[in-house]
Amino acid sequence: MAGSLKLNTITMEQKEKGFIPVMLTPFKDNGEIDYDVLTKLTETYLQAGAKGLFANCLSSEMFELSDNERLQLIKHVIKIVNGAVPVVATGTFGGPIAQQAEFVKKVSDTGTNAVIVITGLLADEKEADAIFDERVFQLFDLTGNIPLGFYECPVPYKRVLSPQQLIRFVDSGRVIYHKDTCLDIEQVKEKLKAGNHHPEFGLYDAYMGHAVDTLRAGSAGLSCIQGNYFPELIVWLCDNYANQHLQQEVGLVQQFLIDNMDVMHNVYPIVAKYYLNKRGLNISTFTRRNVGTFTNAIQTKIDGLYTDYANLQSQIGIEVQVY
Repeated sequence: MAGSLKLNTITMEQKEKGFIPVMLTPFKDNGEIDYDVLTKLTETYLQAGAKGLFANCLSSEMFELSDNERLQLIKHVIKIVNGAVPVVATGTFGGPIAQQAEFVKKVSDTGTNAVIVITGLLADEKEADAIFDERVFQLFDLTGNIPLGFYECPVPYKRVLSPQQLIRFVDSGRVIYHKDTCLDIEQVKEKLKAGNHHPEFGLYDAYMGHAVDTLRAGSAGLSCIQGNYFPELIVWLCDNYANQHLQQEVGLVQQFLIDNMDVMHNVYPIVAKYYLNKRGLNISTFTRRNVGTFTNAIQTKIDGLYTDYANLQSQIGIEVQVY
């Protein structure tokens, strides 16, 4: 299928893994999108070794962008990438399925490799899975052969697909990407069966509490907010999780991600933008989303994370990138 994110077709455990960043949107202090910094940020992900990009996602503050801004942002990223890696982007923002299908087509027309469907926007929280499934297939029917993916986004509410649902959707031949947020490694293992007969399909886990287990279970890679602090670390983990000579270092990385889970989620994405600024990327901490106040106490914790990561880099031998 055109637009595949799958990197090769050898066994699930052996295949090359990819890090797919959930991209931030840089803003100027007046609230406008800062396309110059977006260029530099895109290049930063690529230089770190990302195997693809997820533009116009929750980390991008997609719900705070206009339709025109969403499309312009996606086009800009695709222009900068220039075919180096696949780009996926969200294309559903609520309303009747026919309306959502029309915007899916617009996002596809920008040149994306797959258009991402937000699971919480195809059915209300209290609506049954049967209704959700019906609308998924209605969306399939209305969008031709456009490659699609799913994102179990926590906004407006998190609708987690069951393994049976995902397998059925992938069996349709339309779904090549899934960003999983179920936080349950056993569910992830069951969902990975969706790719048994569809080598073009890839599951990317967002939860770093079991990142190594996910990779070992056969995921296509990782797609996590931690990559907006140190993308080269997530790339390193995807490259080395199975390296028998580096298992001590792999353990250190996994524990580092677990230990710092809370600090990286607090008032995100403000904290990620602050962290990248400390690394040398001239990005404003301005956000359109109301995520809380970036207090002195939170800043102190992020400064501590910066120091702890520098120590981890020296322990495992990751080259320090200067932005």
